[in-house]
Amino acid sequence: MMKSIVAGLAGTALLTTVAFAQSPTATTDKAAPAATTATTTTTTASGQWRTSKMDGLKVYNEANENIGTINDLLMDKSGAIKIAVIGVGGFLGMGEHLVAVPYEKLKFVNEAVAYTGTGAKPAATTTTGAATGTDNKPATTTTASTSKWYPDHAVFNASKDALKNMPEFKYSE
Repeated sequence: MMKSIVAGLAGTALLTTVAFAQSPTATTDKAAPAATTATTTTTTASGQWRTSKMDGLKVYNEANENIGTINDLLMDKSGAIKIAVIGVGGFLGMGEHLVAVPYEKLKFVNEAVAYTGTGAKPAATTTTGAATGTDNKPATTTTASTSKWYPDHAVFNASKDALKNMPEFKYSE
């Protein structure tokens, strides 16, 4: 029994020595490593939009008709966004026609879409960009979006039919 206890203590002492040998030692060099001072990032991003929030953003034409949603943003190797993939038609993603449009052709708007339908103006809601019935006219509030991380909607100068007639975008595998 005593031999087992002594062997256990000796093994623990050896493992502790190995653990201390692997831990980094503090250097007395006062110079900061070059890698940590070379990159600095800002802690605020005022006026910037999150690309993760752009997915699903409604796209309207200049007649305030809902023509689709942004499904993806494609960038070049330098990080500049070049193409917006817009989903047209379909229901809950089924039967949706994807088209690629130049990113610079999109205009982003931070204000809610103005109601352009005939008849009584719909009651103000908190959901922006929702279509009313089958006429694809947005029923939105007239107040500006309070989010500073993404715009309210995008505008692209085309009709829904024109987008559906464009060649379908396919991701290359």
